Amino acid sequence: MATPRVSIDKQNPDVYKALVKVSTKTAAAAEAAGLSRAVVELVNLHCSQINGCAFCLSVHYPDAIDAGLTPQQIAVLSAWRDAPKLYTDEMRAALELAEMVTNLPGHDDANCAYERAADVLDAAQISAVIWAATSMNAFNRVSIMSRYNVQPHP
Repeated sequence: MATPRVSIDKQNPDVYKALVKVSTKTAAAAEAAGLSRAVVELVNLHCSQINGCAFCLSVHYPDAIDAGLTPQQIAVLSAWRDAPKLYTDEMRAALELAEMVTNLPGHDDANCAYERAADVLDAAQISAVIWAATSMNAFNRVSIMSRYNVQPHP
């Protein structure tokens, strides 16, 4: 029988609340930088796809729809490079940065991705995207390690 997982958010609620604060401040930084909520939700979804976090994908799907993303954009997200007409330059730059933060590539690849993003995004936007991916990756790890279950929506 599998050992039950500790729900680390419940085990250390103050730490989890601090992570929620990081996420809230990140959303405010993204808004102040002029990034749309749709871009931030694309980052949230894509990080969760890469990490295989079903719980966070389930949580952020309705948020993505509410932010104005189309079902097609969400369905094709894992292959976004092959559908450039579905995503703006800003979205593509944010997605590439999110992948860089999530996968931590070698320095040369990271430098190339950063340079491409800097052609489209300003410093405040780059920072906000990196913080969004960083916080989403943290939530993915909390959810995966705590084995959060996805409940069907009615």
